[in-house]
Amino acid sequence: ADPLPPQGENGVDGRAIRVGTRRSQLARIQTDSVVMMLRELYPDLCFEIAVPMSTTGDKILDTALSKIGEKSLFTKELESALERNEVDLVVHSLKDLPTSLPPGFTIGAVCKRENPLDAVVFHPKNCGKTLSLLPEKSVIGTSSLRRAAQLKKKFPHLEFKDIRGNLNTRLKKLDEKEDFSAIILAAAGLKRMGWENRIGQLLGPEDCLYAVGQGALAVEVRAKDQEILNMVSALHDADTVLCCIAERAFMKRLEGGCSVPVAVNTLLKDDQLYLTGAVYSLDGSDSLKETMQIGVSYPHQNEDGPNDDVQHVGITAKNVPGQAQEAAENLGVELAGLLLSKGAKHILSVARQLNDAR
Repeated sequence: ADPLPPQGENGVDGRAIRVGTRRSQLARIQTDSVVMMLRELYPDLCFEIAVPMSTTGDKILDTALSKIGEKSLFTKELESALERNEVDLVVHSLKDLPTSLPPGFTIGAVCKRENPLDAVVFHPKNCGKTLSLLPEKSVIGTSSLRRAAQLKKKFPHLEFKDIRGNLNTRLKKLDEKEDFSAIILAAAGLKRMGWENRIGQLLGPEDCLYAVGQGALAVEVRAKDQEILNMVSALHDADTVLCCIAERAFMKRLEGGCSVPVAVNTLLKDDQLYLTGAVYSLDGSDSLKETMQIGVSYPHQNEDGPNDDVQHVGITAKNVPGQAQEAAENLGVELAGLLLSKGAKHILSVARQLNDAR
């Protein structure tokens, strides 16, 4: 990693650096974890977490996420606070951030990824079971079209229904009512909340490919705020950055959002980046899935000058070799192109129309 600038040089001395967060318990935990890392790196700086905000996505709980519109649901209010200089950085789940950020913002850090897989949490009465062992017509709760599409195909004996609310709300709905036999959540969120013991089954890539960016935390900053950008860039995890650039480029080229089932799986091994990407019809009956790979071993060049602010699908990662980032982005674009050439556009537009009509 690059040596950190000595205190004083990053120009943020003597003032508190304000960090924005959503109100949910998970958002607070994620924000606290990033602030803890920053305090360790910069013991002389003062970080304070601003009053948490409720976002549109937190308030509208009676509508499926895929119906309310695109991804900025959970981010818009926080970006407005960034824009008004009320906060200096905001912590998000990367999967909540659209592949094109509004002008003036960038993802200044992508932290080391937690387990990106989806997890099944069972109703207490189904403890010890797996999805395949649940009785016929058992109802599974998920608000994700991506999860439902893949699991319907894999487990045709199950039924899938929307469940909304933050993690606490969803687990409460599962445990206290008889409506759901199980719910599907991101393993990363459960782990961060300290509820790992509730994971009854982890869904590997053969069962369910995950969402773009799932399991990674992103730090969003003002693109022109060099001091803050330099400061948070120390949090970048190079492997996670490359995987997430490839995933986001794939999604962007497909013009996917949370209103269509798009899923990925990435692996970085021996300097080769492998990306598996898939698109699904809403019921999972129609799907396309392909894997491609690319080499990402490049020396780090000191790219001073105009290249400083190069963004790859919204991410500014100065401490990751630019050529490697470019390779990762190309991989995502090419894989999406391959799926489009095989008819992905049709699958996705039908999925979008059906979802809008629901």
